[in-house]
Formats: sequence, C-alpha cells, structure tokens
Amino acid sequence: MLSSDILSSIQRPSRYLGGEMGSIHKEGAGIEVRIALAFPDVYEVGMSHLGFAILYHILNGLDWAAAERAYAPWPDLEAKLREAKLPLTSLEDERPLGEFDLVGFTLQYELSYSNILNMLDLAGIPRRRADRNGSHPLIVVGGPCAFNPEPLADFIDCAVIGDGEEAV
Repeated sequence: MLSSDILSSIQRPSRYLGGEMGSIHKEGAGIEVRIALAFPDVYEVGMSHLGFAILYHILNGLDWAAAERAYAPWPDLEAKLREAKLPLTSLEDERPLGEFDLVGFTLQYELSYSNILNMLDLAGIPRRRADRNGSHPLIVVGGPCAFNPEPLADFIDCAVIGDGEEAV
C-alpha cells in the first residue's frame, strides 16, 4: 500500500489511486482466477487504450474471474518502491502482482519490452521463465506485437495471438 509519505513525495500521485468511473472491484468466494492486466507504460498512456479497457470489462463480466489493472510507474515512484522494498501493485485493490494467478501484458510497441522486465522485477516476480515455479503467476502477452513473441520467449509463459477478447 502506498503511504501518504510516498504519495506526497511523487509527481501526479492520483495516477496511482484508482477509483475512476468504470473501475471494478470484484470480491467473493466464486472468484477462481485473479488476473492482472498490465500495461507496460505509464498510466496516462495506458488508461486510454480501448482494447485494454474492453478486455478488462470482458474479464470482469465472467463470474469466475476478477481482473485488475497495473501500469508502469513513473521513475519517481519506481525509486520509492525500490527504496522501501515495496512490490508493484494493482490499481484497484493494491494487490501485489506476484499474488495474481496470471499477469497479462499488452504488447503495443517493441520499445515497451524493457518495461515488462522492469515491472516483473518491481513485482518481485523472477524475470526469466526458467526461474519461476508454481508459486508465481503465469506471464502472458498479447496485442499487436505478440505476433512475434520470440524476443520475449525467455521471459513469458505464453503469447495470445489475435484478439484477446476472442481468446477469452
């Protein structure tokens, strides 16, 4: 959880608070799969991405699934997280990404690949697939750049080729 000390020491702290119109907080005994939809860029870039929003609402429309969102932090928050040894969390419930069953990254452009590795590191999830075990979430990628997932092959568990909403 981001303390008021951290929030007061970074630029634009509201990007990390959530609670926007249309955000979904889903709890209950019927939730079988918890999914973190991760956008490997800052909130201001990712929050307006229509495909990301559509997938978020489709997944949360399933009785058995709960989806939350995560974005790459701006360098000021990244430094604070590392300094305090706090993990990267979801926007809705501030759940550490390592506690999800699946973390799904959208691959919109190749320059975001390094942000994926950084987000995994911030979350305390081993970057390399070979270093993860059953206690870690599955790492899935999708989006336009998933048509060539080879550059990330050592870091992901699987790639969804095609429209994510059709795959669900």
